Amino acid sequence: MSTRTRAPLLLAALIAALVVGVQALLVPLFAAPAANLAPRDLPVAVAGPAPVAEELADRLAAARPGAFAVTTVPDVAAADRALRDREVYAAFVTGPDGVSLHTASAAGPTVAALLTEAAGRLSGGQPVAVVDVVPGDPDDPRGAGFGAGFLPLALTSMLAGVLLVLLVSGRTARLTGLLAYGTLAGTVGAAVLHGWLGVIDGAWLSEAAAIGLFALAAAGVVAGLGALLGRAGLGLGALLVFLVGNPLSAVSAAPELLPQPWGTVGQWLPVGAGGTLLRSAAFFDGAGAAHASAVLTGYAVLGLTLVVLARRGRRPVGPAEVATPGRAG
Repeated sequence: MSTRTRAPLLLAALIAALVVGVQALLVPLFAAPAANLAPRDLPVAVAGPAPVAEELADRLAAARPGAFAVTTVPDVAAADRALRDREVYAAFVTGPDGVSLHTASAAGPTVAALLTEAAGRLSGGQPVAVVDVVPGDPDDPRGAGFGAGFLPLALTSMLAGVLLVLLVSGRTARLTGLLAYGTLAGTVGAAVLHGWLGVIDGAWLSEAAAIGLFALAAAGVVAGLGALLGRAGLGLGALLVFLVGNPLSAVSAAPELLPQPWGTVGQWLPVGAGGTLLRSAAFFDGAGAAHASAVLTGYAVLGLTLVVLARRGRRPVGPAEVATPGRAG
C-alpha cells in the first residue's frame, strides 16, 4: 500500500480514536453528576426556641455529616422569610406536635423530595407535615418542564454565536446580531415558557430580561471567542456553554447536590448562572439573583468586547481560514 493510500486511512483511524477519547470523557462528565446527587453543605434552617432548635441542628449534623449547612432561626416567620429570600432550601420547624418541614420546591423539586425523606428519618418514620412556602408552577409540579425547557435556550444561544462567526463579517454586524438575538430570545423564550407552556409564573418582564441576559451571555462568549480565535475559539465557546457548562449547571436539581467543587464551578458558567437567574426571576421576585446576574453580565461584556477586539474586517470563519490561518481578512 502506497504512502498516498495509507495517509487517509491513518487520518480516519486517528479521527475515530480522537472522537472515542472525547466520548470517554464526556460520558462521565454528563452521567456522574446526575448519578451522584446528594446534599453537600445544603443550606437549611431550623426554627424554634434556641435549646430545641440547637438540639435538632445537632441531630441533623450527626445523621448526615457534611450534608447540611444549618442555620437556626427563632420562629416560623423567620424560616419562611429565609425560604423566600433563597437563603435556605428548607426549614425544619419545631412545635408542640413535633417537627414539620417548610420547603421551597420552586428552588428545586429534587431538593424538596430529598429533604422530605430526611425529615421522615428524623421523626422516626412518623409522617411529617410539609408546607410548600414557595411552590413551583402548578403546571410543572415536578420541575421537569423547567429543566427541559432551559436546555434549548443553551443550544440555540451557542448556535447563534457560531452562526454569527461563520456567516457574518464585520464587528458592527456581529454586535447588532448579538443584541438582536438577546432581545428576541428573551421575549420569545418568556412567551413560550410562561404563556404557552406555563412552567414559570413570575413577572413576565423579569423573566424575559433573565432569559435575554443569559442568551446574550452565552451567544456573546461563543461569538467573541470565535471572532478572536477562529474555529478554536468556537470550540472553546461550545465547551464553556454546553459540553462542560450543561452537566455542571444543576438546572434540574441544585448545585449543592453535585459533587464539589463541580456544583460551585457550574454556577460560574453561563448555563448554571442562567438557570439560577431564571428561577429567581420566575419564583422568588429576584431574590438570590445577584451572583448569577453578575456572572452573566461578565460573560456578555466579555463576549461583546472580544467581538470588538477581533481583527477589523475579518471575514467569516471558513475553510480558507483553516488552510491559511495567517491570512488577513
